[in-house]
Amino acid sequence: MQHRAYLRSNISEDSSIPVARDPSQGSFRTVDVDLYGHVRDDIHSSGRYLRFAPSTESLLAQIETKRHRAPTRSNAPLDDFHRDQGLSSDTLVEASSAKYPSWSQSAPCPAEEIQEIFVQLTNTFGFQHESMQNMYDHLMTMLDSRASRMSPLSALHSLHAEYIGGPDANYRQWYFAAQLDLDADVGDQHAATHVAEQNEVPQTLLQAQEAWQDAMEALSNIERIQQLALWLLIWGEASNLRFCPEALCFIFKCANDSYDATQPVEVAPECDFLCSVIEPLYGFIWDQMYTADGIKRERDHAGIIGYDDINQLFWYPDTIAKLKLKDKKKLMDLPAQQRYRALRDVCWAKAFSKTFKEKRSWMHLAINFTRVWIIHIVSFWYYISANAGALYLSEDKDEAESETPVQLSVVALGGSIATLLVLLACVVEYIYVPMTWHRAGILSRRLTFLVPIFLVNTGPSVYCIFFDRTSTISTVIAVVQLLISIGTSVFFAVVPQSRLFVRKHKQSDKRKTLASQTFTSNFPHLKRMDRLTSIGIWACVFGCKLLESYFFVALSFKDPLTAIANMRVDNCSDPILGSSLCSYMPLVALALMFLMELILFFLDTYLWYVVWNTMFSVAHSFYLGISIWTPWRNIFSRLPKRIYAKILAVSELDIQCKPKVLCSQIWNAFVISMYREHLLSADHVAKLLYQQVSDLSDSQKTSLKQPTFFVAQEDIAYETEYYPQRSEAERRMQFFAQSLTTPMPEPLPVPNMPTFTVLTPHYSEKILLTLREIIREEDDNTRITLLEYLKRLHPFEWENFVKDTKILADEALDPALSLAMDQPLYEDGKSVTSSERTRIHKETDDLPFYCVGFKSSAPEYTLRTRIWASLRSQTLYRMVTGFMNYEKAIKLLYRVERHPDLCVDDKRIDYELEQMSNRKFRLVLAMQRFTSFSKEEKESTEVLLKAYPNLQIAYLEKVKDEEDRDIYYSVLIDGHCTVLADGERAPKYRIRLPGNPILGDGKSDNQNTALIFYRGEYLQLIDANQDNYLEECLKIRNVLAEFEQNTHTSPYRTASRAGPVAIVGAREYIFSENVGVLGDIAAGKEQTFGTLSQRIMATIGGKLHYGHPDFLNAIFMTTRGGVSKAQKGLHLNEDIYAGMNAFERGGRIKHVEYFQCGKGRDLGFGSIINFVTKIGTGMGEQMLSREYYYIGTQLPLDRFLTFYYAHPGFHVNNIFIMLSVQLFMLVILTLGALAMPVTICEFNADAPPDAPLTPEGCYNLVPVFEWLKRVVVSIFVVFFVSFLPLFLQELTERGFLRAATRLVKHLLSFSPLFEIFVTQSYAHAILSNLSFGGARYIGTGRGFATSRVPFSLLYSRFADSSTYFGTRSFLILLFGSIVIWVPHLIYFWITVMALILSPFVFNPHQFALVDFLVDYREFLRWLSRGNGKFHANSWIGYSRFSRTKITGIKRTNMKDKDPRPRARIRVIFFSEIVLPVCLAAVCMIAYLFVHSTLEDGGKKSGLIRIGALAMGPIAVNAALLGGLFFFSILFGSVASLCCKVKFGATVAGIAHTCAVVSFVVFFEILYFLEEWQFARTVLGMVTIAALQRAILKIITVLLLTREFNEGESNQGWWTGRWYGHGLGWHALSQPLREYVCKIVEMTMFATDFVLAHFVLFALFLACIVPGIDKWHSYMLFWLPSNQLRQPIYTRSRRQRRRRIAIVYGIILSCICVFFLVLLIVPAVLGPQLGFLKHVTLPL
Repeated sequence: MQHRAYLRSNISEDSSIPVARDPSQGSFRTVDVDLYGHVRDDIHSSGRYLRFAPSTESLLAQIETKRHRAPTRSNAPLDDFHRDQGLSSDTLVEASSAKYPSWSQSAPCPAEEIQEIFVQLTNTFGFQHESMQNMYDHLMTMLDSRASRMSPLSALHSLHAEYIGGPDANYRQWYFAAQLDLDADVGDQHAATHVAEQNEVPQTLLQAQEAWQDAMEALSNIERIQQLALWLLIWGEASNLRFCPEALCFIFKCANDSYDATQPVEVAPECDFLCSVIEPLYGFIWDQMYTADGIKRERDHAGIIGYDDINQLFWYPDTIAKLKLKDKKKLMDLPAQQRYRALRDVCWAKAFSKTFKEKRSWMHLAINFTRVWIIHIVSFWYYISANAGALYLSEDKDEAESETPVQLSVVALGGSIATLLVLLACVVEYIYVPMTWHRAGILSRRLTFLVPIFLVNTGPSVYCIFFDRTSTISTVIAVVQLLISIGTSVFFAVVPQSRLFVRKHKQSDKRKTLASQTFTSNFPHLKRMDRLTSIGIWACVFGCKLLESYFFVALSFKDPLTAIANMRVDNCSDPILGSSLCSYMPLVALALMFLMELILFFLDTYLWYVVWNTMFSVAHSFYLGISIWTPWRNIFSRLPKRIYAKILAVSELDIQCKPKVLCSQIWNAFVISMYREHLLSADHVAKLLYQQVSDLSDSQKTSLKQPTFFVAQEDIAYETEYYPQRSEAERRMQFFAQSLTTPMPEPLPVPNMPTFTVLTPHYSEKILLTLREIIREEDDNTRITLLEYLKRLHPFEWENFVKDTKILADEALDPALSLAMDQPLYEDGKSVTSSERTRIHKETDDLPFYCVGFKSSAPEYTLRTRIWASLRSQTLYRMVTGFMNYEKAIKLLYRVERHPDLCVDDKRIDYELEQMSNRKFRLVLAMQRFTSFSKEEKESTEVLLKAYPNLQIAYLEKVKDEEDRDIYYSVLIDGHCTVLADGERAPKYRIRLPGNPILGDGKSDNQNTALIFYRGEYLQLIDANQDNYLEECLKIRNVLAEFEQNTHTSPYRTASRAGPVAIVGAREYIFSENVGVLGDIAAGKEQTFGTLSQRIMATIGGKLHYGHPDFLNAIFMTTRGGVSKAQKGLHLNEDIYAGMNAFERGGRIKHVEYFQCGKGRDLGFGSIINFVTKIGTGMGEQMLSREYYYIGTQLPLDRFLTFYYAHPGFHVNNIFIMLSVQLFMLVILTLGALAMPVTICEFNADAPPDAPLTPEGCYNLVPVFEWLKRVVVSIFVVFFVSFLPLFLQELTERGFLRAATRLVKHLLSFSPLFEIFVTQSYAHAILSNLSFGGARYIGTGRGFATSRVPFSLLYSRFADSSTYFGTRSFLILLFGSIVIWVPHLIYFWITVMALILSPFVFNPHQFALVDFLVDYREFLRWLSRGNGKFHANSWIGYSRFSRTKITGIKRTNMKDKDPRPRARIRVIFFSEIVLPVCLAAVCMIAYLFVHSTLEDGGKKSGLIRIGALAMGPIAVNAALLGGLFFFSILFGSVASLCCKVKFGATVAGIAHTCAVVSFVVFFEILYFLEEWQFARTVLGMVTIAALQRAILKIITVLLLTREFNEGESNQGWWTGRWYGHGLGWHALSQPLREYVCKIVEMTMFATDFVLAHFVLFALFLACIVPGIDKWHSYMLFWLPSNQLRQPIYTRSRRQRRRRIAIVYGIILSCICVFFLVLLIVPAVLGPQLGFLKHVTLPL
C-alpha cells in the first residue's frame, strides 16, 4: 500500500477548483480569477483534460478492483511515470544558470562576445533592438543544439558552412552563380572570402571554388559569428523579402562588404535597415498588386512582377550590373564598401522585369509536358496508322497488298508528328520566356535543327505516296524513313527540351548557365537501386500499356474503322445542303471515333501507372516489414525488445537497469496516456500494465511481471480482451508495434538530440468547442446535436469519460471517499460503508452524466465535456494538446534513460526536466487574427496558454502612428508573458514590419511572419486540424536522425553526392475515417496519397512537400525562400512550391513509414467539393508556373514521368476521363444518327470475310457497335481502378476482411456516384481556372455534416460545374439508348445520374418528405426574388454571379473588396466560343443528316427548321422584354409610390412565366414537326439546346459589358426606375446593355425552371418511398436509424410546416403531371388526330 500513500503525497492538495461567477451574467470569467492556475502541476497524470481529471489514486483503486489482486502487489512503473517530483538530482544534468549549457562548455566564442557582436551590428546597420534579441536567441539556440552532439567549435563551423560557406550553402552557390568571384572589384574586396590577398582573380570555376574553401577555413571564429549574426539580422527583418533568398544574399554581401569591425561604429537609428533597405523593395511588391489607395489591381500573373521575378534579377551578373541609382550611376560601379549605403537610392521600380510570363493558356502544357504528348500521340499514330489501311490504300485488295511502301511511309510520319510537337513547344517558349541574346540563341539553334529533321521525316512520304507506291526502291526508302522516324521519336521522348541540340559547354559557357543549373536543375541524385526501381516501374507501366493498347485499342479499332470508312449512305438530300451530308456524316463519326481512341490511349497509361505504382508500393511495404502479411515479424511478442532497441538510446548510455524495467516505463506510459484519453477502461489498463509482484521464494523481493498482451496477440488460445475491438486503442497499439519492425535510425540521447519547432498556422479554425455548439443543434435543418453524434461515433470512449467524470464528482463531493483506503472514517467516526456509497450514488442521479457529461455547471465539469468533444472534432485544442506530447515524450525519455528507478522527491528535478524539454522543443502557433479574436476565441486561447506556458503564439498587430498610417508588427507571446491591466499579454518580442505582410492568399504569409520565432535546426509543419500521440512522439529522435547531418572533417569541402536532406515526410492517419461514407472516402484518398503513393514516390525521387506533417531542414529551407511561396493566386497551393523549390535546388525529400500524425479531413459533400475545387484551381495555377517549366523541360525521362503522373497527370487524367464521357456522347449521337435511317446488317460470326451482306442494301455497323462496347468497358475500368490503391492499402495493413468490408460499404453507400462527381469537379476546376483564373483560398469547413442543405443552394452551387453537363449528356444518351441500345450503356446512365443527382443524394435528410416540400417552397421563392431589391440568395444573383466570371464587375465602390476582372477574350475564346460552336455543329450535322433521309427532307430544309426553333424562343423573349421595358418605364415610377418593391417582382414574374411558356410551346411545335417521334424529338432538343448555348455564349462574351456589383441595373430594368441606384451616367447606356442581358437571362431561366423541376420530380418520387429517410441517413452517416431522431418543433410550427407541405406538394404534383402530359399525351394521341396531318407549317 505504500505506493498509494506516496502518490497521495504528490497529488494536489485539493481536487476541487474554485469557481468565480459573475452574478450579472451567470457565467464564469477567466479574467476575474485564475481557474487554471495549477494545470501544469498535474500535467503528467491528467493529460489532455488539464487539471480536471480524477486523481491517479482513483485510477489505481479501479485497477486494484478489476484485478482482484493481493494488496501486496503494486505498479511501480506506473508510479514512476506519474510522479511529478520523484527524481534525484544526481541522475539529471546539473542545474546551470546558463540558458545554453551545451554551448557554454568550452565555447570558442563566449555568449557575452556573441551578444556584443549582435549589438555592434545593430548599431552599425540600424536593426531593431527586439529583432536583435530574437535573432541572438535564435543563433544561440542553434549553436546549443549543434554543440549538444559535437564540439562547440565543430558546431560553429558546420553552422557557418550551412548558412554561408559550405558547398551546400545557398549563399556560396549564389556567389558563384552570379559570378561575383569574377568581378574584380567585388571579388577583390569581398570580406567573406579575403580574395584580396590574391594578386589574380581565379580564371576557372574550380580554381575559384578552391580559393573559396581556403578562405572559409581561414576565417576566425569571430568572423564566422559576425557573418552568421549579420545574415540572421537581415533575414529576421526582411519580412516578405524572405521569399526572395538571392535578394537577401545580395543585401548580405553588400552589408558584409561595408562592415569593418575594426573601425569606430557610427550608430545608425533604430529601424534604419528596415526603412532604407527593406521598405523600398516591399513598396515595389505592394505596388505590383495594389494601388496607392489600397485597391487591388486588375492584373493577372503575367502582368505582375512577383517574388520570383524579383529574386531572379540577382541570379545573373548582367542584371545585377544594370542596377541604377537615382543619379543614374550604376550600383556595381561603386566600391564594394559603399554599395550598402547606396541601396536606399536604387531605382527598384526600373530594375525589375518579368523573367517568366505566367500567361493564362493551355499552351503551357505543350511546353512543360512535351514528352508526354510525344510518347502518346506518336505511339498512337504508329498503332492506328498501321491498322487504318482502308483510309489511304487502294480500294482494290490486290493492289492494296502491294502498297507496302505506302503503309510503312504513313506509319513513319510519326517522326514528323514528334518533330511538330517539339516545334510547337519551341515556338510557344518564345511567348512565355522573355528573350535575352543567350536565350534567343538557344531557341534559334533548336529551330534550325528541328526544321531539317521535320523535312527528313516528311519528305520520303511525298515520294512513296504520290510518285512511287509499289517499287522496291520505294520500299527501301520507306523502311529507312521508318527507322529514322523511330529514332527521332525516341530521341525527342527521352531527351529533355533544355538539352536539345545544346553544344558542349566551354568553361566560359558553363559560368553563364551556372545560375540555371544551381537554382532550377540541381536535382538530387538517386541511389543506384532507387534509380533502377524508377526505371523498372516505367518499364513495367509502358510495357504493359503498349502491349495492351495495341491489342485492345488499336487492333480492335481496325474493323469499325474499315466499316465507317467504306460506308456510303444514299438517299439523303436537303434543299440547301444537297446530298453533301451523305458523305460528310461518316467522316464526322470517324473523326470523333479517332479522338475517342486517342483519349482512351492516354487513359490506359494512367491505369497502368496506378496498378504498377500500387504494386511496387505494396512490395516495398513488405520489404520494410509494415505489412501484416509479412510472416517473419512477430510484432507483438518482440515489441518489448524493439522498444528497448529502437526507442531508447541504449548504445550511447551506460544503463545498469534491465531492459525489461526500461521498456515497462515506456509501455506503461503509453497505456496510461490512452486511458487518460478514455480509449481504454480501467479493466483494460489492469491487463496491459507491467506490474511488480512479490517473489514467491522471498517475500521481501519483488519482480516485474510482463503483461500477457504481448504473447496473447499472436496466440489464439488467449481470449482476453485487452482493448475494444476495432477501436482507436487497437489501431494505435497495432501501428506502434508494426512501426517498430521497420528500419529506423538509432536515436541520440535526449541531451544530444537536435532542437526542433512545430509551426502551425491558424486563421479561423475552431480552437475549443463551446458548450452551446456541442449540446444544441446547428440549425433548424440539423436533427442531432454534435455531442449526441460524437457519442454515437465513440460510445465506448463516452462511457469511460462518464465513469471518469463520476469519479471526479465523487472526489469533489466527499473528500473522505477519495481517501477511504487509509482514512475510512467521517469526522463523527462513522464508517463509510458500501451502503453509504450506494445511497450517495442514488442521490446523485447518473442520467445527466450520460446525457451531457456533467451534472454541475461548474467550469471544471463543463470544460471537461467541451474538451472531450473537442478532442474528437477538428479543433486547434486537439492539435496543441496532441503535439505538446513531444514535451512529455522528451521528459519521459530523458528520465528513463538517465535513471529509470528514480524515487527521490526533488523540485529541482522537475525544473531540470522542464528545462530540457524547453531546450529541445517549441510549438509556435501563427495566429494571424489574434488581435481581432472574439471573446470566446480569446478565452479558449487563454486556456491553452495557461495549460502550456511554453506554447508560443505569433500574431500580427496593427497600430496607427502620428500620421495616421498603419504600422504592422510581428509579435510573440507565451504563457509566461505578464497579463496587463487590459487582459492582454505583454509581448516577448515585437518586431516592426515594412507594411502589411498579408499580400498573398494568407497561409504562406502567416507562416512567413511567424517563421522568425522558430528555434532549432528542424521544423515540423502542422495544420490546425491534426493530432499527435505520445507513442509517436517517442520516435522523434529517430525521425530527426533521418536528416543525415554531414560529419566531414571540414564542412567547407566537398558535399555529399546525394545532396542534403531538405524534407522528411511522414504518414498520416486520417482520424475522420468511418465518419459516414463521405468522410471515409475523403479519408481513404488522403490515406492512399499520403502513405501508399508517397512511400514509392520518395524512393524514386518524385515526392514533394505537401505541408503536413513534413519535417523540414530549417536552415536549408529558410535560406532558399522559406517553407512556402506566397504570390496571390499563383501560389494558392503554397506548400508544394516549397517542395519543388527544394527539389530544384538539390534538396532530397524522404519519407518515413514508422512515424505518423493524425489528420482530419472534410466530412460533408460541400466541404469536400470545396477542397477539390481549391486543389483543382491550384493545379491550374501550377501549370502556369515557372517551376513546372523548369522541371518539365529538364528532368530525365523516368523522373519526369514520375513527377508528371504523381502531380499534374492526376488532374489531366481527370480531364481526359470527363472528356471521354463527352466524346462518347458525341460518338453515340453521330452513330445513332447514322444508324437511325439505315438498315443494319445481320451479324453472322461463321460467315467468311467476303460473304455478301444480308439483307441487301444494309450497312455493316455491327463492328462499330462492338467497338462501342469495348469503349464503355475501357472507361469503366479506368474509373474503377481508382478503388484499387485503397483496397490494397487496407489489405496490406489491416487484412482482407477489413479491406473487403470497407470496399463493400463504399459501394453500398453509392460511393461510385460520388467519385464520378468529384472527377468532374476536379476537371471543371482546372479548366475554369485556366480560362478565367480567380484561384483563391476556399475555407472548406471541417465540421460534421449533419445539416440539410437547401435545394436552391445545391442547385446554384453545382449547376454550372456539373448539372448542365449532366443534362446535355442525359439527352444525348437518351437518344442513343433509344436508337442503339446495348447493356453496356448502363454505366453511362449511372454516370449521368451521378452528375445530376449526387449533390442531392449525399445531402443529409434530403428525402424527408416534409422537409423536401418546405424546401420546394424556398426554391420557388429563390427563383422569384431579387428583382425588386437586391437579394444575394436568389436566381438572379446566381445568374449574375455565373456571368461575372466572363464580364467582370465594375470598379465602382470597390476599395474594400477584391475586384472581379473581365476575362480576356484571347484566353476564353476557345473554351467559351470555339467549343460550344463545335458542339453545336456536330449536333446540327447529326440532326440534318437524319432529317435529310426523311420523305419530306428534300422539300423542307432541316437547317431552317432547327434554326427557327432555336431562335424562336429568343426572339419571343426579346419582343416581350421590349414591351415590358416600356411598360416599366411608364408605370414603374407611379407604382413605386404604392407598390414599392412588388412592382419590379411582378414584372419579372410575368417575363419569367412567359419564358417558360414559350419554352414549352416551342417544344410541342418540335414534337409536332417530328411527327410525334420521340427519338427524333430528343435529337432536335439536343441540337436546339446546343445552338442556343452557342448563341448565348457568343452574346455574353462579345456584347455584355461589366456587371454592377449589387445588381443595380437589374433592379432598374424591372422597376423602371434608373435613378437612385448609384448608376450615374451609366443610366444612359445600361438599358441597352441590360436588354441584351435579359434576353440571355430569360432563356436561362426557362431552362433552369424546367431542369430543376425534373430533378425535383426524381427526388419527389424517392421521398414517397416508405422509410427512405432512415435508410438514406444510415447510408450517409453509417449510424443506425434509431440514433437519429426527428427534429423537435412547437405544435404551431409543426402544423404550419404540415400545411406548407400539403400545399406545395399539390403544386409540385400538378407541375409534374403537367410535364408528363406534355410528353406522353401527344405521343399517344398525336398520330390518331387526323386533322393534324393536314396542318402544314413552313418549317
